Amino acid sequence: MRLALFQPDIPQNLGAAIRLCACLAVSLDVIEPCAFPLSDKSLKRAALDYGDKAQIRLHSGWTAFLQARERADGRLILFTTTGARPYSGFGYAAGDTLLFGRESAGVPPEVHDAADARLYIPMAPAPGLRSLNVVTSAAMALGEALGRTGGFAVSSPGPTS
Repeated sequence: MRLALFQPDIPQNLGAAIRLCACLAVSLDVIEPCAFPLSDKSLKRAALDYGDKAQIRLHSGWTAFLQARERADGRLILFTTTGARPYSGFGYAAGDTLLFGRESAGVPPEVHDAADARLYIPMAPAPGLRSLNVVTSAAMALGEALGRTGGFAVSSPGPTS
């Protein structure tokens, strides 16, 4: 299982994704360009000391990501507010890459076209609610996918903070 972020806009979100992936033993693909320098202090603060514990792969762009060796196996599952079906109940596989778009703009049409499936996370129907935070969505999706595929790393429970 892999998590991929398409051209992230907010350094704190990338930092939180690094921490999430380290804790769940999931590889993280970052598709550049990012809207901030990767040396940003807020990214490092959000990642805490988990950066060296995460498997992170930077890709210079969309084409480089698609051509990466890691993409040879598994499906590309796009999470989008315009998804075709809800994320719960989907038939995840261990080799899937869960892809999330830019916080400000999602993903362009060519990314939608490349996806093997487009899923959404249902939300309460209330005026002004557009979407969840990207890392909140990623955590929900990874929890569902890892649970369905038996992919959670086995360890003793630790502190939750």
